[in-house]
Amino acid sequence: MVATILIFFIIGLLVTGILVNPIFVKQRRKRLKHRPFPALWNAIIENNLPIYLRLFPTEYRRLQGHIQVFLVEKQFIGCAGLQITEEMKLTIAAVACLLLLNERGEYFPKLRSILIYPSTYFVNETIATGNYVVEERRVARLGESWTKDQVILSWEQVKQDTHNWNDGHNVVLHEFAHQLDQEDGKAEGVPILPRKSDYLIWARVMTEAYQQLCHDVQQNIKTVMNSYGATNPAEFFAVATETFFEKPQQLLKQNPALYQLLQHYYQLDPIQWIRD
Repeated sequence: MVATILIFFIIGLLVTGILVNPIFVKQRRKRLKHRPFPALWNAIIENNLPIYLRLFPTEYRRLQGHIQVFLVEKQFIGCAGLQITEEMKLTIAAVACLLLLNERGEYFPKLRSILIYPSTYFVNETIATGNYVVEERRVARLGESWTKDQVILSWEQVKQDTHNWNDGHNVVLHEFAHQLDQEDGKAEGVPILPRKSDYLIWARVMTEAYQQLCHDVQQNIKTVMNSYGATNPAEFFAVATETFFEKPQQLLKQNPALYQLLQHYYQLDPIQWIRD
């Protein structure tokens, strides 16, 4: 009898924990967002991210709040002898949190750790080269997003991308767009959308844009998006995100439907940040 009561008591505690935990998380995040944003942090981001001062005041304040939550919830790990600094954490957090300004309320929930290498790093990759033939190659990488719990970045590439904001290349935007895509456990170029009806529109616009990019790349036609986006739908979404934030005017001109789709998803209009 005592054992049965104990089992039900433990089950009750577990159920209560499951129900109450999201409330505690929400309250903790709210407190973090309302903390004063340190002047030194502000200076670091202003120096490293040119787009930061072009945000509208409401976006600016929301981004600061998201950065504070991000820094508490995510772990940064230096690799190959790299010592993690405030500059590294703040720069990466500021760029990644631009993707959260649509106020979905999620902070890349599967992500636990951000691994940072000093520069290009190498991994062993197994590739099928033919029937029953597998080859292992050593491949250079600048960034990766794992479905489970990690993002890997090259700090040298992060610095280069943030200081050359308008070139359409940004490893942080790219890998964290993959995190959005992988939130449901699959990497297929479709993040979690607000409404079921959104998926039909997403599939139509993204498929047409992806096929057009593949065609243009095959025909050597110049495109605003990097040709790497033609690799597969998952890479297309990540590259489209980079282009949306860094080359909004060009993307709108070349593919209005794609721009408007991403504008609706991210709840932002980066063209408005381009001010003289």
